[in-house]
Amino acid sequence: MSTLKKNKRLKLAKKFKAYGENKPATGNSLCQRGKAKYLGGNGRKTTGITRRKFKLNLQRIRVVEDGEVVRRRVPVSLIRSGMVERPVVRTPFTIADK
Repeated sequence: MSTLKKNKRLKLAKKFKAYGENKPATGNSLCQRGKAKYLGGNGRKTTGITRRKFKLNLQRIRVVEDGEVVRRRVPVSLIRSGMVERPVVRTPFTIADK
């Protein structure tokens, strides 16, 4: 096994650990007819079941990884929860305080 493949695998594993797999979850979509009993009907009848994917809300943003800024596709749930470190934005032509 070459070193390149190993390095690529390690990078991918690191990305998965930080952001998750970003793969859609699978489920079913139901087609129904009728009126619900609590609304005065006879009950809902399922006429068809179709497989579907629940896709993540991925956004392309700049994040800080190992001290450098990179662009990644990250789920909004991780951005909202604060698990992704965003770069510090400052006004242009100013000196950063140390």
